[in-house]
Amino acid sequence: MTTPVDTHPASALPQPDFARMKRDLAALVGINTENPPGDELAAAQHLHGLLEAEGFDLRLSEYKPGRVNVVATYANGAGPTFAFNTHIDTVPAGEGWRTDPFVLTEADGKLYGRGSCDAKGPMAAMIEACRLLVAARDRWSGTLMAVFTADEEIASEGAKHYVAHHPPRIDFAVIGEPTSNCAYTAHKGSLRPLVRVHGVTAHSGTPHLGENAIYRAGQLLGLVEHHHENVVKCRCHDLVGSASLTVTRIHGGHADNVLPGACDLLLDRRMVPGEDEADVKAEIDQLLALAQEKFGVRAEVLEYKATTGGATETALAEPIVQASLAACREHNHGEAGPYGFQGGCDLVHFRSLGTTGTVIGPGTLAVAHKPDEFVPIDEFIAAARIYRDIALQMMKKG
Repeated sequence: MTTPVDTHPASALPQPDFARMKRDLAALVGINTENPPGDELAAAQHLHGLLEAEGFDLRLSEYKPGRVNVVATYANGAGPTFAFNTHIDTVPAGEGWRTDPFVLTEADGKLYGRGSCDAKGPMAAMIEACRLLVAARDRWSGTLMAVFTADEEIASEGAKHYVAHHPPRIDFAVIGEPTSNCAYTAHKGSLRPLVRVHGVTAHSGTPHLGENAIYRAGQLLGLVEHHHENVVKCRCHDLVGSASLTVTRIHGGHADNVLPGACDLLLDRRMVPGEDEADVKAEIDQLLALAQEKFGVRAEVLEYKATTGGATETALAEPIVQASLAACREHNHGEAGPYGFQGGCDLVHFRSLGTTGTVIGPGTLAVAHKPDEFVPIDEFIAAARIYRDIALQMMKKG
């Protein structure tokens, strides 16, 4: 399926203003939104001012103290609703930076700073695209939205809150994440069960009088590894690769001379599109039951830790995918995709509204979450054009 392209010459469209984009990104990088602890309020207020100046109707949705979503709406006649979305929070800056992580620094064709690619760079490019679309409002009809959410880096609480509170219908969305300006149409999901393995405490000098929970956990871990190697990783998806099951944390015992009566394991289960969360949870319960049957291991899931969410995919034939691929090819040296994320993002939550969408943004995950995070300037500017052209295509008149 091929989506018709806009026949108006690109030169007739408003073009990105790099100096303005750089000022926006510098301001956003300069507002610390590290998560944890998580505090998006100051950044949300700044975003409110930027978009209000362009004629958007603004709403700040504070679902917890300091945890804020920005919802901006620009109505421009009858037609579909198109939304830009990305997240306001960043991971902590950490150590090892050569420059101040909260001062945007330009060098060698790159802009450095915490969040420069994940995801304040995409956000600044989306804001610029909003300006360009308002300036070209005679070219499209419908409702343009910018939904900037909190807490994506830990549990996507902001996106979950937004979709749970009866938002207006959104027909199409582009999610801003670092993809080197390629279109990603699928991403993995995650579950993190906290499993407690039970034992019986005893003096460490008389271990035969107790049951060592760490030994029992070791028996369970053998089954976890076997299940990953022989079942889970065999579930593959063309764009995101294989599902997985591993352990990322372990804690057991409370004293040097006491046999541990409990050992906690944090499992990390990555799901691929097509896997059902309820089925995966049932499979984990079956694994614990097998450990008891084979080894007498007594274990239970204490809780499922909050994560970004489930897996999702937007079909290649969807118009938003075709428009995204066309815009990426036009402004990204012919490189378009489609590709898939190994991790998660907020696309899945917008898909729950019936929205079709893609994930696109400047920068690469290879430098996200690391010291000296950066966004290439050429990709940063090109992203504004990509975002502009996708929205124009999805809301074009006629």
